[in-house]
Amino acid sequence: MILGTTPQSNIRPGVGSGVRARKCGEMLRYTPGHTLLPQLSSHMCIVGESMKTLGLVGGTFEFFHIGHQKLIETGLLKCKNLEIWIVSDNIALQKDSRVQSWQKRCDNIKLNLTEIDNSRVSFHELVDEFGAATHHVGASAIICTSETMNNCVKINKIRAQDNLDELEIIEVPHVYSRDGEIISSTRIRNGFIDIYGNNWFDENPFTSDIHITKEAEMLLKEPFGTLFEGPESDHSIAIKKALDSISQNNSPIIGVGDVTVKSLQDIDNIANIALIDEKTKRVAWEGFREINQSLYDCVIECQNPPGMLTKSLFESCKVAINNWNINRSKTLIIVDGEEDLAPLLLHLLAPLNTAILYGQPNRGVVLRITGLDSKSRCQSLINLFEEK
Repeated sequence: MILGTTPQSNIRPGVGSGVRARKCGEMLRYTPGHTLLPQLSSHMCIVGESMKTLGLVGGTFEFFHIGHQKLIETGLLKCKNLEIWIVSDNIALQKDSRVQSWQKRCDNIKLNLTEIDNSRVSFHELVDEFGAATHHVGASAIICTSETMNNCVKINKIRAQDNLDELEIIEVPHVYSRDGEIISSTRIRNGFIDIYGNNWFDENPFTSDIHITKEAEMLLKEPFGTLFEGPESDHSIAIKKALDSISQNNSPIIGVGDVTVKSLQDIDNIANIALIDEKTKRVAWEGFREINQSLYDCVIECQNPPGMLTKSLFESCKVAINNWNINRSKTLIIVDGEEDLAPLLLHLLAPLNTAILYGQPNRGVVLRITGLDSKSRCQSLINLFEEK
């Protein structure tokens, strides 16, 4: 496995290069099961080097991943204390409206540091391009990655003009994800990798169709999400309740099942991705004819027999997700067979915070928001399926 780190924003409290810059080690590659770094403690020291009094590090720090971990751990190896400057909500939301709040990003870092490490760091809000780095009289070092070296050059020039000592720049090399790409919060948010750099799908995940097992079937009996109840005679009531619970985060809404898709249409909230099989409760349903296919930018037909996940369904879901990711276009997938198991694939393929809705017979509608937890569960369930 190849693991990695990346900056989350070019807006940093000073990150850059210059004569005094040095790399801490070479590009790192790890095999599965290996620990990224030994657990740091305040008693660790660097042989032949004196620790800097105070270092600065900055970024958006969303979905605290092993790249962030290495950046901070390197700072704590090289500096007695570390100031972590986290990009403000105002700046972060201009980049992507789905970014978590400053407080949540801050709290997530704290949860991933030891008690000793937390005692050596402080957290600050980064509200402009350079933060305190240009005028911080107590700082002596700054921790960065290669992408943000130019900012360090600018910061040290400003410091020199103001008769302040330049910051020693400590460059942390990238660690790469399993697919050879740099780990980033953006790739995690878009649903490609987890926080450890593992891909949710192998490069060729569906070389053959797979069948559900009794073990997987038992685990799928309980609703996978939050049930919103409503009368069978008017499915839109439950749908409205579910939609009212969703925060506006510019993530797609996926409807699975003919009744669910039609109910979304009836309340003028067309699914970004819709899957139908012209049935309800596994019985042919004439109501599917009222689903207006012209409302969708793309219509795909695929095959997926009951109790299976096929390559045909997988490729169709992948195209639909890509359509939304690239140009926000709507896709309707018409399944010859059954679409009941499609949420397992959709959660793994979809960006985080995607809302996936499906009907629960005689009860209402189930809503599940795609998160790292739902992706992990769906991956475990699919691993229980078998080829035949």
